[in-house]
Amino acid sequence: MKELPKVYEPQEVESRIYDSWEKNGCFRAARDPQKKPFTIVMPPPNVTGQLHMGHAMDCTLQDILIRFKRMQGYAALWVPGTDHAGIATQIKVEEALRNEEGLTRYDLGREKFLDRVWDWKNKYGDRIVAQQKKMGASCDWERSRFTMDEGCSKAVREVFVSLYEKGLIYKGSRIINWCPNCVTALSDAEVEYQDKPGHMWHMRYPLTDGSGYLVVATTRPETMMGDTGVAVHPEDERYKHLVGKTVTLPLMDRPIPIVADEYVEMDFGTGCVKMTPAHDPNDFEVGLRHNLETIRVLDDNGVVNANGGKYEGMDRYEARKAVVADLEALGLMEKIEDYSHNVGTCYRCHKDVEPIISAQWFVKMEPLAKEALRVVNEGETRFVPDRFAKTYTNWMENVRDWCISRQLWWGHQIPVWYCADCGKMTVSREDATQCAHCGSKNIERDPDVLDTWFSSALWPFSTLGWPNADSEDLKYFYPTDVLVTGYDIIFFWVARMIFSACEHTKLPPFHTVFIHGLVRDDKGRKMSKSLGNGIDPLEIAETYGADALRFNLVTGNSPGNDMRFYTERCEAMRNFANKIWNASRFLMMNLTIDKCELPDKLELEDKWILSKLNSLIPDVTENMDRYELGVAAQKVYDFIWDSYCDWYIELTKSRLQGEDADSKTRAQQVLCYVLAEILKLLHPFMPFITEEIWQALPHEGDFLMLQKWPEYREDLAFAAEEKALEQVMDAIRAIRTRRAEMNVPPSKKAQLTVATAQQDVFTAGIPFLKRLGYASEVTIVAADNAPDAAGQVVVVTPAAQLFIPMGELVDLEKEKARIEKELKKNSDELTKLNAKLSNPGFVNKAPANVVNAEKERAATLAELVAKLEEQLKTM
Repeated sequence: MKELPKVYEPQEVESRIYDSWEKNGCFRAARDPQKKPFTIVMPPPNVTGQLHMGHAMDCTLQDILIRFKRMQGYAALWVPGTDHAGIATQIKVEEALRNEEGLTRYDLGREKFLDRVWDWKNKYGDRIVAQQKKMGASCDWERSRFTMDEGCSKAVREVFVSLYEKGLIYKGSRIINWCPNCVTALSDAEVEYQDKPGHMWHMRYPLTDGSGYLVVATTRPETMMGDTGVAVHPEDERYKHLVGKTVTLPLMDRPIPIVADEYVEMDFGTGCVKMTPAHDPNDFEVGLRHNLETIRVLDDNGVVNANGGKYEGMDRYEARKAVVADLEALGLMEKIEDYSHNVGTCYRCHKDVEPIISAQWFVKMEPLAKEALRVVNEGETRFVPDRFAKTYTNWMENVRDWCISRQLWWGHQIPVWYCADCGKMTVSREDATQCAHCGSKNIERDPDVLDTWFSSALWPFSTLGWPNADSEDLKYFYPTDVLVTGYDIIFFWVARMIFSACEHTKLPPFHTVFIHGLVRDDKGRKMSKSLGNGIDPLEIAETYGADALRFNLVTGNSPGNDMRFYTERCEAMRNFANKIWNASRFLMMNLTIDKCELPDKLELEDKWILSKLNSLIPDVTENMDRYELGVAAQKVYDFIWDSYCDWYIELTKSRLQGEDADSKTRAQQVLCYVLAEILKLLHPFMPFITEEIWQALPHEGDFLMLQKWPEYREDLAFAAEEKALEQVMDAIRAIRTRRAEMNVPPSKKAQLTVATAQQDVFTAGIPFLKRLGYASEVTIVAADNAPDAAGQVVVVTPAAQLFIPMGELVDLEKEKARIEKELKKNSDELTKLNAKLSNPGFVNKAPANVVNAEKERAATLAELVAKLEEQLKTM
């Protein structure tokens, strides 16, 4: 047993406690046939990232679940790791290269550039791990993984090749989302849509036979040089006779056919739609049906290429201005309208995305989506809250083939080699040295890498030994149990993990997806660099302690909903930590026992606290099992603050300071037992302070974090005693409230008469009524034998009527004068206010909110006046 210092210093305690846990292997998860496994894989943060408030929330929720399950006796494994984060990391390294050395990646070449990225990863990759440790994350760090480590890379190869062999990966020309700024393809999930003001240009395309013109409209005139047709609806009487004829494409002087296709809406615009198959996904589909030519006019940087005629070399927006000016000069611009439309932007750089035709690698999604939909629809994998299952199924039901190739260097390079001699592809699990078809050594590897999400989609099983089917970890810890993540990556990541696991392991990767919302600032805005409103969780932890930050995050959180982060609440949570610390210090200073166990004989107040604790335990456990972590934390908080500190410690003080040695020891035993149990309940939420206090108490075992989670005990259910003491406490609360209203100091004691049907209950409560209800003498009488109320202050509770002689509380004459003065002041104000409210000029002309506010004030005053009159009458 050791003494606790006067003040709790989280900065000193937290790092010392964490080191001690880590040194002693407390986070290590071992396969144990006697235990049930419980597994969480950490959503891997970007390797070069810094911990932000979203990570802190993610980390806290996972750590709470893991610590809870570990204490419940599961073999609890939390697998940590980081993501190579393709585009994000490459951009960072390219920026550093440009700013510090004036070089581009092309100056270094692929191999040397990748060496630089690995250096960067080794330099900054551990930063976020150290930050997670500061938050108290109890991961099995010895199992830490990286999406480009040997095991994960092997899994990626296996998945690519096996999907290719099944015909589920193919290379095809498709319209893809292209970011000219990041110079890479983006999957549908990486495009964010924003409403932007723009224009709709209506242009005249002359019929080649000179018989007139068709009017077509576009929001992107800079791609019109790639038009290869005009489509009309087959049923449209206005244009039926023109189908099969041609119009001449302005500026390019090229005849293009008029085709009939049901894609066209007859009543939208003029009913004629220009077709640019290389730059629009719908036009591309129409082009396939009618064998239209595909002419790409923008290059990878968003600059007009040689197919754009005289506009070649212009940036896309510069070309837009030039094309519009030329059409106006030729008299071919029918009209220009203001038009607000949904524009796709890149989720990384927020610049406009171009739909462009490109040869890319795709995963065929329809066959994979079937099983991924079934496991969610049939409840094998459930979402908490379940409303997010709808978000998932909607996306899965309408999913398009997934573009998985990226024009980057950092990532898993696509395992495909092209033969310069026979022109065929070799797709291989090992690095190819010759063509699989003709044996030629003249082969070159595909330069592209896979989408970052391709490797993170395999995370739940690649981290446990897959594709080695004999891996003991895979057999024991997989499928995992819970995935904790934000709702913003359901498409990016959750959906892809589910279909990947179903396809490759024939099992869903987890049974529960626990969704949390975003952490917003105190005004409800998203935290972002541009707004400068980000709050650094490590600074908060440094100031208030990681426990206070964790407790703020969890109590402000309900599953699936965004939360506002108030720094002031961290202060409140630090106060809570101090409250527990001071209560524990008080106990330690009064402790003479060396074992924490319950005595054979219990007093009324002991039975009350033990019974309350006994009800709390299954309640909190049930909330934890239902992922209502915020509710569970709040219940523990209320019990500690109110029941234990404010009541039970006060109720036992007379025993601790009394002469009865036996009673003193028994009070210590119960205080110590209850504190140890509540430290266990609080531990998953506030791991550091609970461990530090527990270590100072008499205890068995090495660490609180490895203790058994409390369970309900039939022998500690004292419903009758609990109810009895609550009735006495109600009386104490009521007396204190009334005395406070009358400004009577606690030092002023007064006689108390209790009229009640529960005489034995209140007789047992006399010592408490005296000490905590500030009574000089207590008399208990039957309910029907209540004294005369004249000259008494009367307080009523559901179980009793309480009488205190007025003269013992206050100087009657002085009090009477005070009340009369207050009554006059408030009555005068009420009269004035009522006159104002009965004036039609005020009621009809003033704003409704002002009138309502005055009405509310009048009601409050009327209530106060009635109360004061009642007090005067009593006197």
